[in-house]
Amino acid sequence: MNILGHVAFLLLLGGVVSQNNRKPNSKATRKTVSPAGEAAQQPPNDEESALQEHSKEQGLPNAKPLQNPALHLHKSSDDMKLHFLKNTQVTCNDGTNAGFYLRENKGSKRWMIFLEGGWCCYNKETCDSRYKNIPRLMSSLDWPQTRKESGILSAQVEENPHWWNANTVLIPYCSSDVWSGTSSKPAKGKETAEFAFMGSLIVREVIKELVAKGIKQAKVVMLAGTSAGGMGVLLNIDKVSSLLEQLGSEAQVRGLVDSGWFLESKQPRSPECPDSASCTPTDAIKKGLRLWSSAIPDKCRQQFKKGEEWQCFFGHKLYPSLSSPLFVVQWLFDEEQLRMENIYQGGQTLSEYQWSYIQNLGRELKNSLRDVTAVFAPSCLSHTLITKSNWMDFQIKGTSVSRALQCWDKSLQEANKNSKTPLKGCPFHLIDNCQWPQCNPTCPALVDKATNQKISLLQLLVGLGLDLQKISQDLKGEASHLTGMVSNGG
Repeated sequence: MNILGHVAFLLLLGGVVSQNNRKPNSKATRKTVSPAGEAAQQPPNDEESALQEHSKEQGLPNAKPLQNPALHLHKSSDDMKLHFLKNTQVTCNDGTNAGFYLRENKGSKRWMIFLEGGWCCYNKETCDSRYKNIPRLMSSLDWPQTRKESGILSAQVEENPHWWNANTVLIPYCSSDVWSGTSSKPAKGKETAEFAFMGSLIVREVIKELVAKGIKQAKVVMLAGTSAGGMGVLLNIDKVSSLLEQLGSEAQVRGLVDSGWFLESKQPRSPECPDSASCTPTDAIKKGLRLWSSAIPDKCRQQFKKGEEWQCFFGHKLYPSLSSPLFVVQWLFDEEQLRMENIYQGGQTLSEYQWSYIQNLGRELKNSLRDVTAVFAPSCLSHTLITKSNWMDFQIKGTSVSRALQCWDKSLQEANKNSKTPLKGCPFHLIDNCQWPQCNPTCPALVDKATNQKISLLQLLVGLGLDLQKISQDLKGEASHLTGMVSNGG
């Protein structure tokens, strides 16, 4: 292939990826096309299924959503109201009251409990800096009385067809401990004696206080979270299930982890990282878990010798020991992991080593997810998904994450009925086949962090000063696959 051929191929790639900058038409994405060009069998309508489920809970007859007045009645405010914990001994880092936001739907027996993300702090320097620069992640002093959220937390059926009518709880992150801490007062001599780390206890107290709101009558409780909140789901899901059982609930407890499936650091870095920007996920957890007095799931902790418990913070090490069903949503090229590894900041020049590291991360993440029962893993450079207002736009093989979640939900219902009939045409183990960042045409647009401008992958590669000839040779085998994905979503 001559140099003009290389450039032409990369222009083809740029054209495929440039579709990321155009928001798919919501009606158009309803119809998928097979590689042969034939219309694929249409899956059941998400909005209709959600409304029918709501109707069953309410004791109402089935109806199509656009014809049913219930749809318009439930186009209510997305506002969730703030409730502080009655147990004032369980606090944020600075001793202020912890709490939760709640939007009630007393006709529903489904509950969504969401853990916010925001990474962590692990010593005096990082905690002091966090308290100065992002106080809302350590204190409740400035929390608003109401919050309006999007994506899977939205009450609008068009934006959230399967969970719009659930009782929705958002627990703000103010413990800086990846939702693992149990320390109200650090031991004497520790430099951060002014801070408490009570993330695991906050989750427990919120569940206990939701009893008065009707959670004991729930049929399904979904514990969800993004980023550090996703890690919090992994660490707390079985404890939440056990607690609800102790409280007399027969709810099916499930977990939804978004962008919390981090991998251990692979490149050598100094363990004496003075700030969060220079500390890998592994080093941050190693430093933090003793300060936080972390509550680590027993089954996982027993698998590792003393001093190695930090491994239980990483999904692929913890997942096999969990009892509760779990759905993992994970970009294969997670921007936050790359940022913490000091590999990719968005738009800056990359070395050949850094570019190889990005590719390897995608392969390793893909391998770590192969044995996960329920997963949605697009080949994109991004971070967090389920709380984005356009979360239903992202697809793999023509299936959106919302649809995959619904399929998983139905599979668990069938399993509970001891049904041996597999669900046809309803996938929930979806991992992109293509190997390159942004090779899925539904990926979010890349943004140059310096200019805040959207850029295509081609622009990124050219701007990075990488060897285009070598890249085009590497990409050559994927050309037909890339062009086929334009109509098939990965």
